[in-house]
Amino acid sequence: MSWTRTLLAALAVCVLLLTGTAGCGSSDARDRAGTALSPSPVGKVLDDTDDEGRHYREVGEDEAPEVGIEVQPDLDGGDGGWDLRLTVRGFRFSPAGTETRATAGRGLAYLFVDGRLVSRLRAPDCRLPADLVPRGTHQVTVRLYADDGTVWAVDGEPVQSTADVTASGAQATATPTPSPSTAALSEPGTRSRTGGKGSPDRAGKAS
Repeated sequence: MSWTRTLLAALAVCVLLLTGTAGCGSSDARDRAGTALSPSPVGKVLDDTDDEGRHYREVGEDEAPEVGIEVQPDLDGGDGGWDLRLTVRGFRFSPAGTETRATAGRGLAYLFVDGRLVSRLRAPDCRLPADLVPRGTHQVTVRLYADDGTVWAVDGEPVQSTADVTASGAQATATPTPSPSTAALSEPGTRSRTGGKGSPDRAGKAS
């Protein structure tokens, strides 16, 4: 009989151990489920994408960020470069190292010249080297992105602003060409908020 009691005791211990293990597993599962049920990101991700395949993130007009662009010849530099200044509303630039998830009214500005990405900006001011804008007329566009790489959009259109820049040996001019959502911000003479400066580079890295 002693061996029977020993066997029963051993079986009881096994049952307790298995029950405990299952309980820990359930607790972990509940924790994971709690994470999965965290609040959804701001806005709605659309099927539409930019030319580089980044999806649009649709938000209502009342909560959408805005951006304007002003491009002026850099008369002090003497090398034909350009000073670019952004004016933003309802938007703040994220510092380097920010978590890669969408947060309302925050992110980066991507700078394009003739549709080609030349820089990601984390400040409202930068200098555009002359070799990125050779002789002729070019479109300089700034577009707002969330920290996860999605494009802020309103009514299916990206939040952006464009200026036509004409470069020549003797004279250089820049004319804003605002989209409807950014007309008020892109008018000549509009002053932007002050901030740090950055210089775009060919690799398109954040400055």
